Formats: sequence, C-alpha cells, structure tokens
Amino acid sequence: MQNDLPLFLAGPILRRTTANEICLWAITSRPLDATFQLYAPSDNAPLYVSPFAEQPRVELGDHCHVVMAAFTDTHTFPTNVPLEYDIIENATSLLRDIKGLLYDNEARPTFVISTQANYIAHGSCRHPHHSCEDALVALDKKNNGLDANARADLLIMGGDQIYADDVCGPLMSAIRQTITLLGMRDQTFEDAPISACSDLAETTMLYQRDALLPRSTINHGLFKRLFKAEPEPVFSSGTTENHLISFNEFIAMYMLVWSPSLWAFITLAENDEFPSLTTEERKRWDDQKSELKVFCGGLTQVRRLMAHIPTYMIFDDHDITDDFNLTVGWERAIYESPFAHAIINNGMLGYFFCQGWGNNPAAFSSSFWQTVTRFTATPNSAHLNEVIALFQHFEQWQYTIPTSPKVVVIDTRTRRWRSESSNNKPSGLMDWESLMDFQQDVFNNDAVVVVSPAPMFGVKFIETMQRIVTFCGQPLATDSENWMAHPGSANALLNIFKHPKTPKNFVILSGDVHYSFAYDIRLRFRKGSPRIWQITCSGFRNQFPEPYLSLFEWFDRKLFWPESPLNVFTRRKRMRIERRCPDNGSNQFLLNRSAIGEVHLHADGSPSRIGLLTGRGEEIAFLPTEDEQEALSVESDRQYP
Repeated sequence: MQNDLPLFLAGPILRRTTANEICLWAITSRPLDATFQLYAPSDNAPLYVSPFAEQPRVELGDHCHVVMAAFTDTHTFPTNVPLEYDIIENATSLLRDIKGLLYDNEARPTFVISTQANYIAHGSCRHPHHSCEDALVALDKKNNGLDANARADLLIMGGDQIYADDVCGPLMSAIRQTITLLGMRDQTFEDAPISACSDLAETTMLYQRDALLPRSTINHGLFKRLFKAEPEPVFSSGTTENHLISFNEFIAMYMLVWSPSLWAFITLAENDEFPSLTTEERKRWDDQKSELKVFCGGLTQVRRLMAHIPTYMIFDDHDITDDFNLTVGWERAIYESPFAHAIINNGMLGYFFCQGWGNNPAAFSSSFWQTVTRFTATPNSAHLNEVIALFQHFEQWQYTIPTSPKVVVIDTRTRRWRSESSNNKPSGLMDWESLMDFQQDVFNNDAVVVVSPAPMFGVKFIETMQRIVTFCGQPLATDSENWMAHPGSANALLNIFKHPKTPKNFVILSGDVHYSFAYDIRLRFRKGSPRIWQITCSGFRNQFPEPYLSLFEWFDRKLFWPESPLNVFTRRKRMRIERRCPDNGSNQFLLNRSAIGEVHLHADGSPSRIGLLTGRGEEIAFLPTEDEQEALSVESDRQYP
C-alpha cells in the first residue's frame, strides 16, 4: 500500500512570504527531488528556479519527509502583483496531480507578496470533532473565483491549530494507523509507564491514556495537604483519555487535520472492532466519528486555502496541552515528571516542524537544527533531553512581519511572568523582558497590528469570575488566561499603551475564547489618546457552550458599561472600552458561532471594516461606535473640505 501513497501527504502550505523570501512547507512520502519555479501570470518561462535539494528536508520515517524550503534571491521578488508557483520533477508539474489544489481557471497556485497588510484573515481554535462548521472552508469557497489581489494579504492562525489534549477516539485510531502506514520512527522513553511509542498500539489504550499520565501533589493547598489528599493529574485538561504522547503522534495529527491525502488510506472503524470500549465510549465513538467525517469533507478546501495565502501561526495551549504554563505549580509538576516533560517537548517539537519554522526561518540557528535532527534521527531520551535544554532557553518564537502596518506576533506561553507568592496564582502572559522586547517592536511606528492569542482586553465579567475562582485557589478550573490576571504584566502592558511613543493606531487580533467581539479603546482623561481596537475571533471550528455565554454577556452589560462605577475596581480603570454591535440584527455583542475574522485597514492602519465570515458563509460586520463614527466624520471633513 505504501507504493500507492501520494507524494504530498500534507501541503504545500505557503508560509512566510516577503520580498526577500518565499517559504513553503510540506510533508512528502519520499524525498522531494524537484525544483520550485516562480512565474508571472500566464507566462510559461519561470522568473525564478531553485532546487528543493538545497533546502532542509528531515526524514521522520520510511515514507515521511518534512520539507522546509525558504527560497531567496539575489534580487527581491516582485511584490503586490499576482505570482504563480509550481513544483516540477522530470519536466512534469507535481501540483497538478493534487486533487482540488487549484482554484477554477488556474494553471498553477496564485498568490501575492503583499507589502501592505490591508486585509487580514485571522482566527484560532480548530477542533476536529466539534459540532459546527469549519470557517477555513468558508473562506476558501469565498476565494474561489476571486482575483489574487482580492484575497487576504495574510492568514493568521492565532493558536490551537490542533487539540493535542482532546483527540477523539476515531482520530486517535487514524493517527496510529498513519504512524504504521508511513513507517514513522519509534520513540523510546525512560522513567515512563511505556518503553516506546509502539506500546500505544491502535487497538489498545483508546480512551484510557489518562491512566498513563503522571500525577502530583505539588498543587495541593493547605486543606488537601492536611488531609493527605491523593495525587491529582499533572495534565489539567478534562479530556486526556486520548492525549497525544509521542512526537510522531503530534506530526501525524498535523497531517490529518490539514490535508485529505492520508484519509484515503485510513479505515474509520466501527466501535465494535474495539472490545475494550464501554457502552458510553461506544456512543461517544459513533458521535465523534460522525463529526470527524464532516470535518474531513472540508480538508481539500483547507489545503487549497493555505496553498494560496501566506499563512502565519503561533501556538496557544491546546497545540501542546490545556493550561500550558498557566501557573508556577503547573510548571513545577511538569518538571518533576520526566514523562510529562517528554510529552510537552514532543508537542513543542511538533510545533517547530509544522508551525514555528515557517513563521521566521532565520530564527533557527545551525546548532538548533543539529539538536532537533539528532532527535529525529534517533528519537530516544538522551536526544530528547538535549531538545528540552534547547527549548528551555529559546526565546524567539515571537516574530514580526515586515508589512505596512507592521505585524507583531507575540509568544504568550513560554516567557511568562511567574507569580512569586503562590504556586496557584496565574502567571503573567509575558515576563518583563519579553514585554520590553514587545515594546521595542511596536514603538516609533505610526500603526501596528499585534497578534495576541488571548485578548488583551477581554470580557470584564468573565475576567472577574476568573479572579474569584483564582482567589479560591482553583485557577485551572476556569482557564484564567487573561492579561489582567497578573498585576505585574498587566501594569507593564497598560503602561506601553500610555507611553508617548506608542503607535497612534493599535489593532490587536486575538482568539482563544471561542466567541467573537470587537472593542474600541481609548485612554480616559487624556487628549491625543492612541486609538486601540481589540478584535477577537474564535473559533475556526469551536463554540462557547450556551446558554452560559448569553448569561455572561448579560451580567457584563449590567455591571461594566463604559461609565459604570465598578470599572474603578478593574486594572483597566484608565481605559474607556466601548463594545461594537454586529450588523446581523442580534442584540448581543458577543457572537457565538464558528467564524474567521476579516479585518480591512485604512492606509493609516485604522480599521475600515471589522467583520466575520461564519462557517456557514454569512458575512457579519461589527459597526463603528458613535465616537468612532464621529472621528471618521471629522477625518472625512479634513480630507475633503
């Protein structure tokens, strides 16, 4: 069967794309001995040719090769005009054989290297077996037939590209089949309940992996210590029965959620083929299998979308595991367990190979490559420990995109401001040093777009609930992942906004929360305040449980309107926050449906339109507030007297 495998198992995905480099990512079933060719539209003579043999290619198994190509030229590539690309082997296009990769009337994939970030598509949280539509599919359908210049300049995926801690049974079965099919290398473990990844065979451990995962008493409070409570799971997700464990499982999941290629070789088994499943697990299997089939039905469109639009990514927690680095206690519990530490770093390795590299290849030195490839060649504990030491000191997951306005993508997971008073208090999303790096990235620009996985300005009532639960010693219970949860990082962030060198127009793109909203934010009691917009879209394929969100919004309206005296008790008391209303006839400011955000910017970096494209194909705009409409009117009068 391996001889029947298609060449491209995942991708090609267009990654960092600037005047100086064009990055392509793919996973192939054999080494890619081909050439990359760049064309002007309708031109049969390429304007640039470069072999893949000169690019990094990492073998992860007999039939699994990661291609990480960063093409550069002695001159700059053409910008702001449509371009086409192809991959040629023996004078034959390899891309034309990929079913559904081309849009209607295309001979090759088309794209634009845009120097302007005028139109940004963004979002996060793509959950394969969640019961809703996939918004990436909706954007691809919208793009079909559009001129390349009419598509988004950038696609920004702001976290939770996979759910490593919440894998449904049928998908875990597919992951294990993929590992066998591709002959992926077997990782060995020490100080763990399994000796190798092969111990996690497809027919065993379905819905039972939580029994393997480590436990700890580190996060026990005084009451639990007095009564000698039993150790609790280190991994705080409530859905760890099929948690990804090995490096090859992470890689296999990326292939299966980004491409349809391998699904033709996967058997989605019936539940009765697994005698160990309980009656309740059999019911879950059937429900999850039904949703997974719907998800897989859109993968051809998802692959086509990412082959045509420069795509940038950043991790959030579910790419690794729920509550990743949320508290000092959580981190200590991970470090205490070699097995837990191995799982986390397998997730980080998967992130590097499938996401992190393509954001900014220049961030990864030759010594970095040597360390990670020693592990991929021989995936044992000794080589993984070298990777762990490397990741502990690596501080370049954040990056910038050299467009106008400048796009700054921040890492809110690995450089945290840890609480010094309690193991159970949430860490700040960025520490002092990373906030100062962020400050240098944004200062002295007229406008910036910042990508923060979690909203910098969230729903105050929900954040208040999280503070109360944290005060009770249970921050993990409500995912207290908000910028205001830690006083040091909150104050440092707000001081950046108040600094005279901060940009005049400051657009913040976020996800994480599984609902969407838009805020206009100004400094109180100050003339010449920077104009700040918090734009949140989540998820691509995920939604907040109802009726809870509607209830939370009702309380937020009643307690925290812009002039509410309760705002005095929040850390953002010097900020005036106004909610934007959607134009869909709803009286709710928080939209609870799968969607992808679409932000159009004026030349000065301020939004001309803030909208959503839902998974069902509906286009919804967030209407300007009264103050914003007045500002737009004044600006219009100034330009057209």
